[in-house]
Amino acid sequence: MLAANPLAKALYTDFDALPHRDRNLARFLFLDPAAHGLIADRQTAARGTVAALRLYAGRHPHDSRLTELVGELSVHDEDFRRWWADHDVVAYTHGTKRYRHPLVGELALEYESLTLPDGPDQALCLYTAEPGSPSAQALRLLGSWSATDLSAGRTP
Repeated sequence: MLAANPLAKALYTDFDALPHRDRNLARFLFLDPAAHGLIADRQTAARGTVAALRLYAGRHPHDSRLTELVGELSVHDEDFRRWWADHDVVAYTHGTKRYRHPLVGELALEYESLTLPDGPDQALCLYTAEPGSPSAQALRLLGSWSATDLSAGRTP
């Protein structure tokens, strides 16, 4: 995770507050207990994350940081170990993600993952809710909560 706006931090976690090494969505998804309740269909999201890591591994077979991450996740999560051994590969470009946020409840967000020609290993991920939907209302509430929290000097 290179950067996140305040709403993304309120939805997931404040990655900026984590040690640099821990600013990783795969590490968050598999090792942070908060992620287990946040992601509504955790198994599908986790399997997809493993398959996306496999895609990256195929492009960068000698990446020592990836090797370290895969080793760490393999040691600490039986599901990761099993799914890594499946050798599935996927490229996330768009879709729907479902969340169970502890403050605002259920959200269904559409996402687009955009890569730039000069940085194909980095992606800008955009999340949107259908206008007028309960998810859009939940995002507005989460946004107002995070803005209030930030103005009080706390990080969401």
